[in-house]
Amino acid sequence: MTTLEGRSTTALLVVDVQNDVVSSAWERDGVLNRINQLVDKARNAGVPVVWVQHSDDNMTYGSEGWQLVPEVRPIESERVIHKRYGDSFEDTDLESVLAERRVGRVVVTGAQTDACIRSTLHGALVRGYDTTLVGDAHTTEDLRQWGVPVAPEQVIAHTNTYWSWSDAPGRTGDVVPAAEVDFGPR
Repeated sequence: MTTLEGRSTTALLVVDVQNDVVSSAWERDGVLNRINQLVDKARNAGVPVVWVQHSDDNMTYGSEGWQLVPEVRPIESERVIHKRYGDSFEDTDLESVLAERRVGRVVVTGAQTDACIRSTLHGALVRGYDTTLVGDAHTTEDLRQWGVPVAPEQVIAHTNTYWSWSDAPGRTGDVVPAAEVDFGPR
């Protein structure tokens, strides 16, 4: 139901599965395993997989911490978007990459739930995309020592709850578990 005319394709976004981002992530191995399963499912269905990789002053481009984790990797034909802001669309070529592939719906996975995942979800929805969050394929670390009032599993549960009610004129947000992701047109 996207507002982007003529764009009925779905793409899988894999956001910031980088060494420093997920080193202390909640349920790290399970989340990475589910992301891998989704990547395989998307590839087998001919659905574009787009990777997003963050850098900033604390995680410099090209450093070991900046590298994608070895468990989850793009293949040569898949695009990698480099970003410096939470929203994967902000100051990147993600929109043009999706437009080339006639994408009107994005399925979002990765890290961190309370930063780049939320920013990317909102960025996609306001730009006209239908936006599916894979409820068991995103994660964050425990940030209570920096003032976040709840444990990571509560941050994830809260994000899943509020995103399941997200919508805007002509587009929707929803949440599904990895096992129920459907990459077909909507």
